Amino acid sequence: MRDMVTADDLERAVRSAIEVLRKAPPDAWDGKAGTLEWTCWETVEHLSDDLFAYAAQLGARPAGREVPFLWESRRPGGPANVTYADRDAGPDGLLQVLDACGAMLVALVRTTPPDARAHHVFGTSDPEGFAAMGIVETLVHIHDVAQGLGLPWNPPAGLCAKVLKRLFPDAPDAADPWSTLLWSTGRGDLPGQTRLTKWRWDGTPRVSGGGS
Repeated sequence: MRDMVTADDLERAVRSAIEVLRKAPPDAWDGKAGTLEWTCWETVEHLSDDLFAYAAQLGARPAGREVPFLWESRRPGGPANVTYADRDAGPDGLLQVLDACGAMLVALVRTTPPDARAHHVFGTSDPEGFAAMGIVETLVHIHDVAQGLGLPWNPPAGLCAKVLKRLFPDAPDAADPWSTLLWSTGRGDLPGQTRLTKWRWDGTPRVSGGGS
């Protein structure tokens, strides 16, 4: 049995991310985000777009496909997004975009019936699954960005454990949950485990135990 991943968990993850990113030097945003080929700015735009897109899926729930927005990349090799931040608004504007997109997903998770189902490329999921996906996107992409910006980022173990149980139920459970989440998303090593070069989560709705 496990604890449910909630809209409150997602809200805390996004708020924590914004608090960390506010500490970034204003001239550091065009550096690479960790091992990604995207800049730190582009990676936060991509994260914002993920949260926006998940909210859209829960809102419209088209059968077997994504909501047909126009996805465009601003440069060769850059992320293909629907939403972008106005560079003239600076880092504060970028973080407002992240805050707004996170709030949209939080609201949809809170108000969508738990038995609703929506399409995702990794499999049809429920509101709890989309909350967990939003949290994983937030935790691991802020890890990427924090590496590029030279900022510490160490999410709560309990939150990492929750999303691991929801989306990576076969992940090893003997290690630190944050290290395990990084390993599960191809971003780190675990003792006794081969580093992953390909990975995906399982958003299939699951039976849960107590809420939180």
